[in-house]
Amino acid sequence: MGAIRYTHLPSVTTVPVVGLSERYPVRRVYCVGRNYADHAIEMGVDPRTDPPFFFCKPADTVFAPEDQGDVLEVPYPPQTSNLHHEVELVVAIGEGGRNIDMRRAHEHIFGYAVGIDMTRRDLQLAMRKAGKPWEIGKTFERCAPMSAICPLHLCGRIDQGEIALTVQGQPRQKSDLSKLIWSVSEIIADLSRLYTLRPGDLIFTGTPEGVGPVVPGDTMLASIGGLATLAVKVAEAQADEVAA
Repeated sequence: MGAIRYTHLPSVTTVPVVGLSERYPVRRVYCVGRNYADHAIEMGVDPRTDPPFFFCKPADTVFAPEDQGDVLEVPYPPQTSNLHHEVELVVAIGEGGRNIDMRRAHEHIFGYAVGIDMTRRDLQLAMRKAGKPWEIGKTFERCAPMSAICPLHLCGRIDQGEIALTVQGQPRQKSDLSKLIWSVSEIIADLSRLYTLRPGDLIFTGTPEGVGPVVPGDTMLASIGGLATLAVKVAEAQADEVAA
């Protein structure tokens, strides 16, 4: 049997860390669905009967600006005509574990960032209606832009504060982290009963109401009190690429 040949070896996805030269290597990306009551309602779900749940994005869909003030670009993805923004608090795990006590969950946090869960809403809703997994609505190239991570020792615990997103300067999403249905500590504890958490795991903690469409040329500004503002522009769809 001949040796396997690779044209390009995959690289590890890493994210800048505020105040450090070392970067944060991304292992897994967990996302929490319907973790703000008003967003669940706007998606047609009663939050009292359908609690938040988890799904994942591949690590290589994450990317972050190298310098404060850089504007990231998300190419408009294929097979959709309804690309939506979802601003979220991102939690970076620094110490792993299983069956983590909720009262000590904060001890496992390395830091926080601002993220946008980009979503092909039409594909997601079509899959949901058919009772099929809706990963194709949530996962595509560069669907998880985020800011550099602010270490816990610099920003402290973040349990409340404004979370907001504008498109072309117009307000779209605005809420407070205190409105999370499941708190960050509860999310970490619950996830650790399903998976072994490790350093390098990111958790997108859910989005508030006001999600909506963006088109090529739109610039989104996502912000959370105490963290850097994340600027993301929607670019034209990428030309088809032929694998070598």
